[in-house]
Amino acid sequence: MTTPATDTRHLPVAVSTTFDVPGYDTVQFVGSAYGLVVRSMGFAKGFTASFKALAGGEVKQYTTLLEDARRHALDRLVQNAQALGGNAVIGMRYDSSEVGQGLTEVVAYGTAVVVRRQEG
Repeated sequence: MTTPATDTRHLPVAVSTTFDVPGYDTVQFVGSAYGLVVRSMGFAKGFTASFKALAGGEVKQYTTLLEDARRHALDRLVQNAQALGGNAVIGMRYDSSEVGQGLTEVVAYGTAVVVRRQEG
């Protein structure tokens, strides 16, 4: 986790799956934030992945695709939180679904907040 500051411009954003950031007080809620990405495996990779799926075990092409999609969605969540004026996101979650044949949607969402280091 990065260290948040009170000035949110061009600074790292703390992201927490809990509803607080340890060592920091939440001083303002700025709104719901999200990052969304839709990815396609592509015909060639999807074709070879389908054969691997028939054999059983991990399908590394899909694992890599979903890991990249989650990272991209998280990056977009952080950008959205900063645009709202937040320097942290609490209650972060992921969700995913199929939105079309061969298309996977991944969304990262949470509550953008402003946090300040606890004194004392």
